[in-house]
Amino acid sequence: MVNTEIIIGKMKLKNPVLVASGTFGYGDECKDFVNLDKLGGIITKSLSLNPRDGNPPPRIFETASGMLNSIGLANIGVKKFIEEKLPYLRTIDTTLIVNIAASSIEEYCTVLSLLEEQEGIDGYEINVSCPNVKDGGLIFGTSVPLISEITSRMRKLTNKTLFVKLTPNVTRISEFARAVAEVGVDAVSVMNTVVGMAVDIKTWKSKLSTVTGGLSGPAVKPIALAKVYEVAKSVKIPIIGVGGIMSPDDAIEFLLVGATAVQIGTANFIDPSIGIKIANGISHYCEQNNIDSVSKLVGALKV
Repeated sequence: MVNTEIIIGKMKLKNPVLVASGTFGYGDECKDFVNLDKLGGIITKSLSLNPRDGNPPPRIFETASGMLNSIGLANIGVKKFIEEKLPYLRTIDTTLIVNIAASSIEEYCTVLSLLEEQEGIDGYEINVSCPNVKDGGLIFGTSVPLISEITSRMRKLTNKTLFVKLTPNVTRISEFARAVAEVGVDAVSVMNTVVGMAVDIKTWKSKLSTVTGGLSGPAVKPIALAKVYEVAKSVKIPIIGVGGIMSPDDAIEFLLVGATAVQIGTANFIDPSIGIKIANGISHYCEQNNIDSVSKLVGALKV
């Protein structure tokens, strides 16, 4: 038998496979397609203080090797989430992580404080790929001082597992990983989407209403692997690998370069049960190779 349990902060995951924020709704949307109990964990769609409609369509476009999206963090708001979604999520036998997105540091803290009053939440993922409305639209996750301030403030508000989802759209992602590690976060998610765009040559317009968007899917996997490897050499806290994982082999690559766990994103749109298939595939790989614990794969890359 292979030990598939993974520890991140105070969370014990039954396996190292999580579903990424924004690709699995709030969990209840997929209950008829997959046994949610078998996932390592569910990361909810990003939550802001108030409901958000997001960007106008078109806001999703399929590329040759991935997906461009510019959803704009559309969500039902934290209060409606607590009333309508959390009761069901409490019934699922898996780890629950709530993703938080905001347009000011104060909003981040308010959303976290409201969630702290609720039972059934195991941890939080902080989405810093958001524009700071009080600082001319600067993206939180592209400023080391800002990302440090956000995580420091939020760390003081909770004893639960706290991790930050880092953007790859910076020069050295490891600088940001070190900054949040220094203020006490339990892990980092590496990485969020890469800025991209697509053009309609018939209309001469962008395929997205916002012109550019976030590229995810198989196209970004090599980039994500390199970012995880970079961060793994810079910090001691766990890393959750994200980006283009479509198969057990993909996930194993992330573990080998230093990820403690992985998130499945775009692949969920193709097959909502892919997370469980990947978890089973990792376990099968370990059995075939006489590896008694998934944790032995983490950072085992030979260089």
